[in-house]
Amino acid sequence: MLVEVHRKQLFTIVIFGSIANEGYVNRPNEVEEYCIFNRNQNACNYGIGMGTLAFLCCIGFLVLDVYFPQISSVKDRKKAVLADIGVSAFWSFMWFVGFCFLANQWQVAKHEDNPLREGGDAARAAITFSFFSIFTWAGQAFLGFQRYKLGADSALFSQDYADPSQDPAASAAPYTTYPGAADMGAVPNDGSYQEPDTGPAFDESAGYQGQNY
Repeated sequence: MLVEVHRKQLFTIVIFGSIANEGYVNRPNEVEEYCIFNRNQNACNYGIGMGTLAFLCCIGFLVLDVYFPQISSVKDRKKAVLADIGVSAFWSFMWFVGFCFLANQWQVAKHEDNPLREGGDAARAAITFSFFSIFTWAGQAFLGFQRYKLGADSALFSQDYADPSQDPAASAAPYTTYPGAADMGAVPNDGSYQEPDTGPAFDESAGYQGQNY
């Protein structure tokens, strides 16, 4: 996900940076500059505005991706993944609209409005990266959907999930003694204790007798 976030950040920087720096030109006999996309201010405003908002959105999702492993609530995890899917799908649609809008306005731009074709590379870069952003955000939405399915199929989003170490039944189960423990005088499973048979280690009549090893 981090790679996708960095890629989207790069695309948004190229889009609004290209329009903000070289997206306004003027005719030779004019002082006031107009938008390079058919002198339509809305086209430049759309590219700069959407690029800025998308960049801030990428920063927010980058923070969420880092913080996600620390979210312990199942409901909060679901909301975070669903938000990733919804927002990514929304931006994919918005960049599709932006690509169509900018491409159309650049196509119908009059030659006399920009006879030297100043800023042409910047305009084409904004259009190209708007097109790339459609698939980048759509891919992020798909990955988010796969992440949601993976969580739904596993214990990640399960309300009935319980840590086995916290199961009272498991903690109350008696421990099983190792083989041969009863022969060595260990405590049996029933809780009773038997004195180990050590044999005649001491005889009053014969004194001390050592055990044969």
